[in-house]
Amino acid sequence: MVLICPSMLSADPTRLGDELTAVEAAGADCIHWDIMDGNFVEAITFGAHVVAAHRKISKLRFDAHLMVENPDRNIEKFVKAGADSIIVHPETTKHLHRTLSNIKTFGKLAGVALNPATSISCLDYCSDIVDIVLVMSVNPGCSGQKFIDSQLDKILALRKILPKTTEICVDGGINDITAKLCIQRGANSLVTGSFLFKSANTPTDYAEVIRKLRG
Repeated sequence: MVLICPSMLSADPTRLGDELTAVEAAGADCIHWDIMDGNFVEAITFGAHVVAAHRKISKLRFDAHLMVENPDRNIEKFVKAGADSIIVHPETTKHLHRTLSNIKTFGKLAGVALNPATSISCLDYCSDIVDIVLVMSVNPGCSGQKFIDSQLDKILALRKILPKTTEICVDGGINDITAKLCIQRGANSLVTGSFLFKSANTPTDYAEVIRKLRG
């Protein structure tokens, strides 16, 4: 089954708790937290205290996508906040293997996020400890961007070289059309932001959008 992961970056910031509860009731599989520090990307978003507060009201898997410089300084903070997986960008760490190994020592899923121009070759010598590969089908930093078609080839290439147990997740510009294209090429997890939160107002609406994304 394809995992559907709502991104809280696109939720109503005045109603984060209610939005999270609604998408969980609608059948979401995990919650995607976009953590931005204003350095690696221009925006500044959620801190560990926000993730910790919402951990109290949800049993879903929490993915902490660290779009931050020097992610090693933040790994333990988000582990303590209740994140189940930590996803980092190879451009933000001098020693990717060591950073991923650090995540694993906490018993958490370790993920690598690949920007549109980032080669899959960065996984050549660490794919054995990677649990999630997050394919960025937009450039990181803000929601609502258009899907970059070239990333479909990247998904296909990853599926050919990664173990079947490795989760390939796609983040950015996901809707009912692009979702199908990603799934056809081997993605088994999708982050949904604007398409979910901007087109639905009730748990019933959310459930219908999630159903469409699963295909």
